[in-house]
Amino acid sequence: MSLYAPSGKRLFDLTLSVLALPWLLCAMAVVALLVRLRLGSPVLFRHQRPGYLGNPFTLYKFRTMIVNKSGMCDPQADAERLTAFGRFLRSTSLDELPQLFNVLRGDMSLVGPRPLLMRYLPLYTLEQARRHEVKPGVTGWAQVNGRNAVSWEDKFALDIWYVEHQGLRLDLKILALTLWKALIREGVSQAGHATVEYFDGNPQRGQT
Repeated sequence: MSLYAPSGKRLFDLTLSVLALPWLLCAMAVVALLVRLRLGSPVLFRHQRPGYLGNPFTLYKFRTMIVNKSGMCDPQADAERLTAFGRFLRSTSLDELPQLFNVLRGDMSLVGPRPLLMRYLPLYTLEQARRHEVKPGVTGWAQVNGRNAVSWEDKFALDIWYVEHQGLRLDLKILALTLWKALIREGVSQAGHATVEYFDGNPQRGQT
């Protein structure tokens, strides 16, 4: 395995985040204003997600959907709640910008497996659960290799590949590819879904 120490990865995250902060803050201010005008309050979407070793943290994103008063999670309802403006934010990854603060806080890294839902934790196989051996990322190897257009199984396999091969050169490659993928808006949603279908587990879960 080609790994760089967590302290080195943390320094990498902080250095790039601080350097990008002035430009990203301006972009976030503009997006926040547009979200407020187009979708109303709240501007930010806050949700508990599993971080390193599955420990929960609060993830921040710009809101892209109309508030669901029922509070129910329904993939079909997502299609009704997701506006054209929300689709634009998602397709350009502008909704992810507030996660810079998660990186600065140490909840996330710039690169790593994307933080999914807490309810998925007991559904993973032992191999799939290895995605939590590193901090979750704002972007990751799965995001530049199909994003939401690939199957859950392929996505998890890509996450594990990253865990086993992470390194400075790979992180720089993923960040560069992320900018390109955001420009061409590739793999934003799963075929037949406004976003992505929920992971419902695996009949082989609990086995490697």
